[in-house]
Amino acid sequence: MFKCFKKLSILTTVLAAVILSACSSNSIPKNPKDLCSVFQEKDDWYVLAHKAHKKYGIPINSVMAIMYHESGFKDDAKPPMRWFLFIPYGRGSSSFGYAQAQDAVWDEYKEEVGSFFSDRDDIEDSIDFICWYMQKTKKINGIDYSDVYNHYLNYHEGWTGFKNKTYNSKQWLLNIARDVQRTSDKYKEQLLRCELY
Repeated sequence: MFKCFKKLSILTTVLAAVILSACSSNSIPKNPKDLCSVFQEKDDWYVLAHKAHKKYGIPINSVMAIMYHESGFKDDAKPPMRWFLFIPYGRGSSSFGYAQAQDAVWDEYKEEVGSFFSDRDDIEDSIDFICWYMQKTKKINGIDYSDVYNHYLNYHEGWTGFKNKTYNSKQWLLNIARDVQRTSDKYKEQLLRCELY
């Protein structure tokens, strides 16, 4: 009987370690404002970001800056619930995951370059999605990859919305786009002094 309990105890400990390890891989980086720190803590993210950079030619700092401002690097991020008095009546959009991709554009991504198994709460798929979106933004609206300010406006308003300058009536969005550009510039400086491998 004692041996049985001992084996059960060891099995429980191993299962707990596996579960905690899985949870920690999805945890938010401790210092998200420092890209070196993010990549040192989550070295698989650097490998995935570098892979996407080789595939699309888009600077890593630009992609990660957009992701940081969209979700704070939270894998299951969603827009806040809207309320009427005490009654919830849904979220502001279908945005979800690291990249805060909405249903329609995520489906378009999966059809073009992703797969049936692509997930918005998967870091590799999210990085690839942002790169794909930025590549299309350059083709459609001619925005250079270093111009993260205008890439973010495209990301938020969509390609047609950007063409129609819908962002002009949204001062709050212009402020965020400036923040995203600043973060991208800071991330670029940090990457130059990173010691990752």
